[in-house]
Amino acid sequence: MKVTLVIYGLWGGGAERVMSIVANYWVTQGWDVTLILLVSPTKPPFYPLDARIKLKPLDVAGDSANVLAAIGNAWQRISVLRREIIASKPDVVISFMNSVNVYTIAACAMLNMPTIVSEHIYPGANDANKIWQFMMKWTYRYADLVTVLTQNALPFYPAKQGYRTIVMPNPVIQPDPVRDTTRLLTNPSLLAIGKLHPQKGFDLLLAAFHRLQPKYPEWQLTILGEGDLRSELEDLRTRLQLTDCVHFPGLVTNVREYLSQADLFVMPSRFEGFPMALCEAMACGLPVLAADRLSGPRDIIEDGINGVLVATEDVDALVVGLDALMSDPARRQQLAKNAPQILDRFGLEQVMAIWQEAIDRVISRRRR
Repeated sequence: MKVTLVIYGLWGGGAERVMSIVANYWVTQGWDVTLILLVSPTKPPFYPLDARIKLKPLDVAGDSANVLAAIGNAWQRISVLRREIIASKPDVVISFMNSVNVYTIAACAMLNMPTIVSEHIYPGANDANKIWQFMMKWTYRYADLVTVLTQNALPFYPAKQGYRTIVMPNPVIQPDPVRDTTRLLTNPSLLAIGKLHPQKGFDLLLAAFHRLQPKYPEWQLTILGEGDLRSELEDLRTRLQLTDCVHFPGLVTNVREYLSQADLFVMPSRFEGFPMALCEAMACGLPVLAADRLSGPRDIIEDGINGVLVATEDVDALVVGLDALMSDPARRQQLAKNAPQILDRFGLEQVMAIWQEAIDRVISRRRR
């Protein structure tokens, strides 16, 4: 099987993590894998890739000064991407993330190549502008398959409007044993992971931790990730007098070591798709607490069994939920015991079998 994958870049995000996982898996199965990036070749992938993957950075990403420039840049991206896809001679083309999906569908027009596009955020929380939302709704009808992360996302691309859509959860990898014994966290420790962006709700977490800190002065909060809100979050930390107990190490490659040393994982996001950080925390056997939403954590967590769900954008709910777990080691231990069962539902082999079936289906449909 020859597969060509397309994504904007391979930085530290969840969709990028999934792309690296599926690319590495398929190449180990003997597939010929080409991975096309729109970004410049000067920035190496954040996640490790198998050396057998053919990595093709196109250097066609970037902002546009005005509408005319945007149209010209879009045409260039599509043209360059089309040439690279043709050169790779794939049996199937798979792209991740909304704007890249639009470019990929346009690039594959009239090529008679099976094309699958994958959404990696809950469509109801898509913050793309109206032009991009229109482009997505229009072009996705021309894809052989649209994959979404959860059942709640299916109604956004209904069959009666011409979409072919299935649920494709993110694959969760069995965590490797931790070999580095360097102490990164001071127990007891609360851990959060994500881009420093309003979506992730870290401002809400800081507000909640501020209220809990007098009762739990020995607890530390560590937030892994990088983003445009770093300075704002650091300023908020200072205003709340949390400088000594809240830490922002940035984007790190040894996430597994942090997970192995934390006592509790928290995800206070305003919205999610199918959060990889939450899944990997559970696979590592951490008790978890997450903000509930129509999509994402509620598809992963069985409330009270393998984790805890609380109301979204509700600092009071965060305080109550965290307080209950921080004060109860036995409950944390019970949740931690059940958490790795996530691998039974979303383990790598199970999800990649769904991918195989989907790819076989679109190729077969094209050949009819």
